Amino acid sequence: MMAGQITFWILAVMAVASAAGVVLRRNPIHSALFLVVHLATLAAFFLKMRAEFLATAQVIVYAGAIAVLFVFAIMVLIPGREETGPDRLRSQRLLAVPVAGLLLVLLAVMLRSALFSGPEPVAPVPGGVASIGRALFTDYLFPFEVTSVLLLVALVGVMALAKRRVA
Repeated sequence: MMAGQITFWILAVMAVASAAGVVLRRNPIHSALFLVVHLATLAAFFLKMRAEFLATAQVIVYAGAIAVLFVFAIMVLIPGREETGPDRLRSQRLLAVPVAGLLLVLLAVMLRSALFSGPEPVAPVPGGVASIGRALFTDYLFPFEVTSVLLLVALVGVMALAKRRVA
């Protein structure tokens, strides 16, 4: 088995497991965090296919903005779900720091290795980042701005609903 196939199967297992976590977890915060993992896994698939712009957009727009908006809305709309009492996960929290460090080192080694590198394109790709950016901010500027205003209105609506429910 080649390294590319091994990478694909690891990402595939992570994608399926995180998607199952989104659906099967009863706690909505845990489900939203599994969604972040799933979106990051999809971004890794995009990197594997040499679609760097899509991977970056996936992380920034979906895993960054939309998932944070989900978590924020869940926390505002479902108040009082905080856990109180003794910290039962103290030992796991102490173990989390070295495990996270190990994962960051592993990620750095993997990104520098040959797993994600392939033959460099000789000529600029039509439909690459430059042409997408040019089209987005010239031909599709109005729909882009309308979408941003709709997201802002949705966020204000969530805040108004939450304020009305609490008061």
